[in-house]
Amino acid sequence: MLLKLALRNMLRQKVRSGMTLAAIVFGVTGLILAGGFVQDIFIQLGEAIIHSQTGHIQIFKNDFLEKGTRSPERFLIEQPEKLAAEIRKHSEVDAVMSRLFFSGLLNNGKRDLAIIGEGVEPDREAKLGSFITIAAGRQLADSDHDGILLGQGVAKTLGLAPGDRVTLVLNAAGGAMNTLDFVVIGIFQSFSKDFDARAVRIPLNAAQEILQINGANVLVVALHKTEDTAAVHAKLLSELGGKLDVRTWNSLSDFYDKAVQLYDRQFGVLQLIILLMVLLSVANSVNMSVFERQGEFGTMQALGNRSLDIVKMVVLESTFLGLTGALLGVLLGITAALTISAIGIPMPPPPNANLGYTAYIRIVPFTLFTSGLVGIVATVLASILPAYKVTRMQVVDSLRQNI
Repeated sequence: MLLKLALRNMLRQKVRSGMTLAAIVFGVTGLILAGGFVQDIFIQLGEAIIHSQTGHIQIFKNDFLEKGTRSPERFLIEQPEKLAAEIRKHSEVDAVMSRLFFSGLLNNGKRDLAIIGEGVEPDREAKLGSFITIAAGRQLADSDHDGILLGQGVAKTLGLAPGDRVTLVLNAAGGAMNTLDFVVIGIFQSFSKDFDARAVRIPLNAAQEILQINGANVLVVALHKTEDTAAVHAKLLSELGGKLDVRTWNSLSDFYDKAVQLYDRQFGVLQLIILLMVLLSVANSVNMSVFERQGEFGTMQALGNRSLDIVKMVVLESTFLGLTGALLGVLLGITAALTISAIGIPMPPPPNANLGYTAYIRIVPFTLFTSGLVGIVATVLASILPAYKVTRMQVVDSLRQNI
């Protein structure tokens, strides 16, 4: 009986119900759009890091991250091809590639520039590096034994263009000074401006030749799906048994972790603000409705209804409103997200990045659920205090409102 009465009361007060529904719908829609936008930032930032630098998983010798920068030749994986072949047997793995790191000087015939370099397997790296933009020239290929790919900052500093010749100077593994001439094949832009200002890439066999070593520092694992990263990471940890260090892309990127923490806090504050906004809006609407219906509630009490019955009825009315508003808000949020994503949102480059991107609104089931729940909870909480207050009034005072 209370359910039917609460539903009829909600439909009877069309203006008040409409105002309350509008507040709930816009609050839920706002949460869905904001949450979908934040999730898109996480996904696109992660993919940019994966497909421009880290890959999904990296495997290297223990202590390489702490000590390998100064002496990468001391942290070599012997026979990396054999280990790579074993890793490729996993169905989730798309490709495995070796990298050999070095540092030295790049000379254009007039001046030197300190650089950090990578010896890579060009064709496989080109497939992984879908977020790397070739600003001039072309990608490095396996056939380019004497080819070099320059970061945009390196090329700008030394005034180099595709086709120019440069000399790479560095210390070989034995300590002797070694040099090798290269032809600039292309100039690239990656996700990181700092990386592009110092980075060069040459074929792996050329790096091994100039360093006079065999092996590689890192095996980079590319997966078919980023969602499989945790599962493949666990498998590789079990198989390698601690002999090598196995890291996921997000554990290698301090910038990504900090960005996620920042946006998570901002979205949490936004959720709280919208919760309070809906709470106050609904509380105001319910207060006005309860004040206007004092005579009605007094009549119910005079006819023998308990105070608890009145509280239940008011809360049920708000619950119906909350459920309706949450459902409409979710539907409107999905529609708005699809519409905005069809157009796209042009975004400037993130901090320390070179390239802008197009943002979208992701439809995330968990965000839909929590946004709808915020709308329902806020509505129910807003109705409790007004419902309790009206039952504290004397029946005679309430009945006077009917006169």
